[in-house]
Amino acid sequence: MRILRAAARTAVPWRNGGGLTREVAAHPPGAGWDAFAWRVSLAEVTRDGPYSPLPGVHRILTVVEGAGLELTVDGTVHHLPGRYRPFGFPGAAATGSRLLGGPVVNLNVMVRAGRTAADVALVRGSREVAGPGTAVVVALDGATWLGPAAAGEEAVRLARYDAAVLEGAPDAAAPVVVRTSGTAALICLSDVNGPAATGR
Repeated sequence: MRILRAAARTAVPWRNGGGLTREVAAHPPGAGWDAFAWRVSLAEVTRDGPYSPLPGVHRILTVVEGAGLELTVDGTVHHLPGRYRPFGFPGAAATGSRLLGGPVVNLNVMVRAGRTAADVALVRGSREVAGPGTAVVVALDGATWLGPAAAGEEAVRLARYDAAVLEGAPDAAAPVVVRTSGTAALICLSDVNGPAATGR
């Protein structure tokens, strides 16, 4: 388990000046836009505008702060009001966004098509994480704890926007339990073409 504290992240301006992005985790670590197998980030969006095209990438966007977005993807309008509605779309699509009521923060998951598959679930209460693949947990509101399933074992506390990367194994005997007093995102990344997809 790798713990990634929000306070340690660096904000990087968007190329079009429409906001800031902070990388949460990626594989391979430090990979550029043309080389990552997967990337998780948090973006602050402050104005309407187009998204940069990313051919060969599948994107899943979840508004985690603010009133929501209207996305136009290849001419089709999609309303994402409020928070916690994961929406997947191809990175190559011509995509524009309109703020529904002021700035938002988006949780962005990007995976290389044909190499890695991703699923984004919102956890409220508790959920067990076990098995092969890589999981990324991001605390969104309230406090989140990660620990063994056994009662009484010490847990790791995540504050808002802190994250953890969990590396599973097919024979994992001790699953990790995510417990939250609010909401956390659980991003499960699975191999498509072998272990390199998730970092092992």
